[in-house]
Amino acid sequence: MTDTSKIDIRGVTKNYGDVRAVNEVDLVIEGGSYCCMIGPSGCGKTTLLRMIAGHETPSAGQILIGAEDMAHARTGNRGTALMFQNYALFPHLSLTDNVAFSLKVKGQPTAERREKAREMLDRVQLLHLADRVPSELSGGQQQRVALARALITNPRVLLLDEPLSALDEFLRLRMRVELKRLQNELGITFVHVTHTQPEAIALADQVVVMDHGTVEQAASPREIYDRPFSPYIARFMGGQNVLEARVTALNGEVGEATGANGVVYDVHDTAGLEMEQTIRLSIRRDKIAMKSADRPDRNAASGTVMNTEYQGTFVKVSLRTETGEEFIVYQDDAEFFANPSHVGETVNAHWDGALNHLLRGQNTSSGNPLEE
Repeated sequence: MTDTSKIDIRGVTKNYGDVRAVNEVDLVIEGGSYCCMIGPSGCGKTTLLRMIAGHETPSAGQILIGAEDMAHARTGNRGTALMFQNYALFPHLSLTDNVAFSLKVKGQPTAERREKAREMLDRVQLLHLADRVPSELSGGQQQRVALARALITNPRVLLLDEPLSALDEFLRLRMRVELKRLQNELGITFVHVTHTQPEAIALADQVVVMDHGTVEQAASPREIYDRPFSPYIARFMGGQNVLEARVTALNGEVGEATGANGVVYDVHDTAGLEMEQTIRLSIRRDKIAMKSADRPDRNAASGTVMNTEYQGTFVKVSLRTETGEEFIVYQDDAEFFANPSHVGETVNAHWDGALNHLLRGQNTSSGNPLEE
């Protein structure tokens, strides 16, 4: 039986003149899942979302929802609903009439559409405000009205274009819970574009990381965070340091690679590697220990403390290594304050070599993307 809310994107390309915004994307989004697309500005994520919605036409390739090719389907017949970033509520209409508007366009009788609108407002916990206008609501309440308006058409797929970006941090965290609750209740496919890494990891069943119009990696949040495919993903998603080294031993089960600073790193994934090959490894920042004793020469880093930031449960310690690169440690807060590191101090960090992760995708096309 075909899942009618499964999205199958096959070789999709979108050109704007000489600019290729989306480049031969192949992607499957399982029906009933929560998918977050993430990447820097201009990476193609919103263009891809708009093509799924039918607001843009692919230059090449196919987009299927269920078994239906959407290439020539009218936007209103796709079974999709798009929630815009600015909500686009009608300021002069009540919440009930805002939510019921699409049903009015379809010609449903007034009493019937208003009843359905009130049912949907009840689902997003706003029925008690049904007769108010948008200007009388908070930002979080306006967002829920926009959600209700999108969902009243009973879509197979709900598309969300950075829906939380206009909210303050408190409301953003609260609305993340609401979005996930609604998706679980409704069982439909959510495709959510965001530029915020914690948002993607918290919400998604599948995270799609994009760069320069291509999909760099599509996987579960845990795999994306813990086992990134490339240096770009490791840096963009945060939580990882990237190390460059050349392969210096391939004997036995564990290989070795040596960095420019002479430190040796264990390499546990040696398939296909060659001697003297330049590779990149990542190590999670929260798996690194700090110590001020003699400098370790294996699975370690030394540097000058450039900055410390208290993050509540941990302290972010930024080092400048001997080779001029930034190296970050997330140190347990109790451990840090028991023996704090000070700006200008030279410190050593080390970790279990079994945690080194080989980055098979070696591109660094976006340089050093900003972290959230």
